[in-house]
Amino acid sequence: MCVTIKTWNVKMLTRRRFSFTLGVLSFIPVGVLANSDTLTAEEAYTRMQSGELILIDVRTPQEWQESGVAEGAWLLDMREPDFGRWIMAVLERNPNHRVAVICRSGNRSGRLMGLFAQNGIDGTLDVTEGMLGGPRGKGWIPSGLPTVSAQTAFEAMPKDLTAK
Repeated sequence: MCVTIKTWNVKMLTRRRFSFTLGVLSFIPVGVLANSDTLTAEEAYTRMQSGELILIDVRTPQEWQESGVAEGAWLLDMREPDFGRWIMAVLERNPNHRVAVICRSGNRSGRLMGLFAQNGIDGTLDVTEGMLGGPRGKGWIPSGLPTVSAQTAFEAMPKDLTAK
């Protein structure tokens, strides 16, 4: 029983550390953390269409409703307490796919790349220009890439976070 409790405590501490670090990162400028592999929106779309990439939209439900969602993206609100568990499930359950994250303009996704790097999570990609564009590029929507409603995106994503 002691071993189980110790294992559980380590897992809980890791999850707490991940959640805490995620909160702290919201206050750090994205330029400090930008040491990741990046993709343009068009590259992400092409790689998603070929089946090699899972795109995670980490924005809020309100943002998904307002602008729509990249066609084929999975919706995981990074403010949710279970976000760390969800993103780890995506990475663990899909070893044959690269995972990229997208937000509104690249700031939050850049922070996540820093968090992943701090926790030894390799192989994730950042769609740095985001859905709406900004200083790092045109963006998914201004590039004319396909979008769907938040409801359609939610219904299409696998509930067990495993790609087909």
